[in-house]
Formats: sequence, structure tokens, C-alpha cells
Amino acid sequence: MSTKNIPASPKLAIDFQYASPAIESTLNKIASATLIKKWVKSAIPTSGLITLRFVNTAEGKKLNFAFRKKDYATNVLTFPYELSKKTVVADIVFCLPVLQKEAKAQGKLLNSHLAHLIIHGCLHAQGYDHESARDAKKMEALEIQILQKLGFANPYS
Repeated sequence: MSTKNIPASPKLAIDFQYASPAIESTLNKIASATLIKKWVKSAIPTSGLITLRFVNTAEGKKLNFAFRKKDYATNVLTFPYELSKKTVVADIVFCLPVLQKEAKAQGKLLNSHLAHLIIHGCLHAQGYDHESARDAKKMEALEIQILQKLGFANPYS
């Protein structure tokens, strides 16, 4: 069989950045880099470069204020730089202390909450948003579908 006409699978590079060794250590106790890469690839079917940065509350608050004029740390911020049918390039920033507080308050396992927000950030990188009820419903349905394929429950129920 000739492989001449079979397209190569997309090459998605995934980089990790950590605000501190403590953040890196905490994250490694929640999910391995290999597992996180699997989650990202399940949400992004194209080629590209995704940088995942895990930060503390101070950096999360600083970034949220600088880019959204909101004076608090938020769970995830997505910075898309390039998007086409074949390529996505984005930075996605996660504030680990916020994720930990949210998971506890919502009675969720930390790794399932992290998986959900990674999928959520990856969808934002591809142009999805939840500004309107219609867009939110579409994005949430896709999140639920991807998470279920990964073995996670519906995060909205």
C-alpha cells in the first residue's frame, strides 16, 4: 500500500512553563505532563504550538488586570496568536491556586477540574467563546464531548 497520498498527522507542539518550582511540583502531583499533553491533543486536532503556563495568584492577578482590566486572579486566560484551519498558536495561562479553590468549592477532583479548564482554554485558542448563550451552549457541548471521551464526567452537571 502506498502512503504517498495519506496526510501526515498534525504536529502539535506543547510547551510547559511554571511560575516557580513549587507550582511545577504541585502540578506534577495532579497530572503528569504526558497526561496533560493528551488532554490538549484531544481538544486541538490541528498542528501548532500551545504553551501552557501555570502561575501563582500574584501573576494570575497581574495578567488578568493587564489584559482584561479585572483586578483578581482568574482560573484560565487564553492568548491566541494564530488560527487557521491547519494551525493554532496560543499561550494558555492557568492560575493553579484558583483552580485548587474552585475544585474544592465545587466538590470536584482537582485533576478533573484541571482537565476541564485545559480543554476550555484549548477551545478558546481555536476561536470558541461563551459571550452569548448560543456560543456558550456550543462550547460547553464540545467540552462535555471531549471530556467524556477522556473518561471525565460532565463538569456542568
